[in-house]
Amino acid sequence: MTSLDRPQAPDPYALLPVVPEFEVRSDTFTGGARLPDEATNTPRGHNVSPHLTWSGFPDQTRSFAVTCFDPDAPGPSGWWHWTVVDLPVTVTALAAGAGAAGQPLPTPALSLLGDDGVPGYVGAAPPGGDQEHRYFFAVHALDVAALGLEPDTLPGAANTALVGHTIARAVIVGTYSR
Repeated sequence: MTSLDRPQAPDPYALLPVVPEFEVRSDTFTGGARLPDEATNTPRGHNVSPHLTWSGFPDQTRSFAVTCFDPDAPGPSGWWHWTVVDLPVTVTALAAGAGAAGQPLPTPALSLLGDDGVPGYVGAAPPGGDQEHRYFFAVHALDVAALGLEPDTLPGAANTALVGHTIARAVIVGTYSR
């Protein structure tokens, strides 16, 4: 079996405990559609995180986390492209490029390490000729104001910590292939 005929991975959030859903949308891309090149880590890209805005989360929400995960990356564990934690409950949108130089995250939010080993958003970069990859941008409504994670927390550990504190989740999926 080559990467071109590898089966598509399941929806990663379907494997977690069920929580209520709320709405997330983007001015950068439409759910189910291709991410723009600027949101990629390719020769045509600039690693610009997409705009995200959300609403309809539970009143009990104390903070948010935003993640981007590619379950279709080669290998059994997918690839974490972005993990932002400790977004204040008053923040209901992130501008395109949030967390990049000159566009700091709202205090006390942290952008943690991704699987690339750097903090911040690292865009879509599927191998050339591979299947279309899906990028799950999730906004997690949390029951705590802060998760207490350090800036060098690895993405798998951070996202495991999210599971126990997520009271609702909103997901929008973009795609990309080369």
